[in-house]
Amino acid sequence: MNFDETDKKLLLLLQEDCKQTTKELSYKLGLSVTAVYERIKKLENTGVISKYVALLNRHKINRDFIVLCHIKLAQHKKEFVLQFEKEVMNLQEVTECFHVSGDYDYILKLGVKDMEDYRNFMLTKLTALQHIASTHSSFMISEVKNTTAIVL
Repeated sequence: MNFDETDKKLLLLLQEDCKQTTKELSYKLGLSVTAVYERIKKLENTGVISKYVALLNRHKINRDFIVLCHIKLAQHKKEFVLQFEKEVMNLQEVTECFHVSGDYDYILKLGVKDMEDYRNFMLTKLTALQHIASTHSSFMISEVKNTTAIVL
């Protein structure tokens, strides 16, 4: 899909704060409220805008211990891969899961309260999953960049 400069600016504005009214957006874009509304509906209907969410402050909800957990499966059989992916979807601590190339098969990003909470997660949930051969964890020291915005 081709985006003109107005669409690009509109998408950036919505990614910054999607609760802005069409009136506020129309002022910022120099368009009528109706034109902004129609552009947003078009972006929604074509699937460019897939959903609207509230981003939570990890510090306020006590989930600011961030772990990147690298997973290696015992084998790469289709049923092992599909079962692992199904099971990881049910782990509430996991916020992102990537099937990757390289030394490991998956990278999980999770947010927990602290090291003790992570240890409990590892012992009671992650190691309970079948077909995991090994894990390797890295812990966030500081957050350099964290954005959900995609710039076109």
